Amino acid sequence: MIRYVLPALALLAAGTAGAQTLERIAERNEIRMGYRTDAVPLSYQNADGNPAGYTPVLCVEAAQRVVNLLEIEGLDVSFVPVTAENRFDMVASGEIDLLCGAATITLERREIVDFSIPVFADGMAVVLPAGAATDLQAFAGQTLGVRAGTTSETALAELLERTGVEADIRAFDDHGAGFDALGAGELAAYFGDQSILLYQNAQRNDGRDFRVMDRLLTVETQGLAMARGDSEFRLLIDEVLSGLIANGTAAAIFGQTLPGATPGAALQAVFLVSPLQP
Repeated sequence: MIRYVLPALALLAAGTAGAQTLERIAERNEIRMGYRTDAVPLSYQNADGNPAGYTPVLCVEAAQRVVNLLEIEGLDVSFVPVTAENRFDMVASGEIDLLCGAATITLERREIVDFSIPVFADGMAVVLPAGAATDLQAFAGQTLGVRAGTTSETALAELLERTGVEADIRAFDDHGAGFDALGAGELAAYFGDQSILLYQNAQRNDGRDFRVMDRLLTVETQGLAMARGDSEFRLLIDEVLSGLIANGTAAAIFGQTLPGATPGAALQAVFLVSPLQP
């Protein structure tokens, strides 16, 4: 667990009905934020063991503004590592107050947790050995890789069923293992969020020539997950995030954490249509 101490500046009345998250934060004098350690560049653990990536950095900015609204001296802000498999359960149980990982907003997940306004937009893409056929039919009878416990795993299975392509799906515990299997010839292709695939591919210096396809097979919006039914906390987080998007902080964090990358049309739309400050 990584812990930060931020100064408190003002008062937010947290005694209204349904404000259980704020009450829990006040009781333990700590905001706990979960983050994925393996979803580079959106959420990961760096070489120093600290949270890094677009969403954790965005959450640091958001947490500072939340702390500025709470009359709690020396309020701690802690980062707790989560996995793709346990992240939503940890939110629902109250072990973490806010999930700051790469989390796609889906109806199924909203049965367990609530989400903030979208903070990122991405989509499933595929990485292939250079020169490999790009037509989906070419994957018939092949083994395809994907990160376990993600929306890409579900989307890939649905894509194959919808197109009538019969292929084996092999799920991996981390993206690095998937890329290794692709390089070893064990996979015909590896599927995942395009931003993650591009970053993983750019960071590899093992001489293997892979290509990340430009075409998105899905378009997905991502948000910060929090306890279901806590309208007071959700409104507070949405107001804070709206301010960070409206004043350009979110775009600046994108440039800082994904150097050289340009926001795609979907992310530009997220920045454009975010609720404005009053």
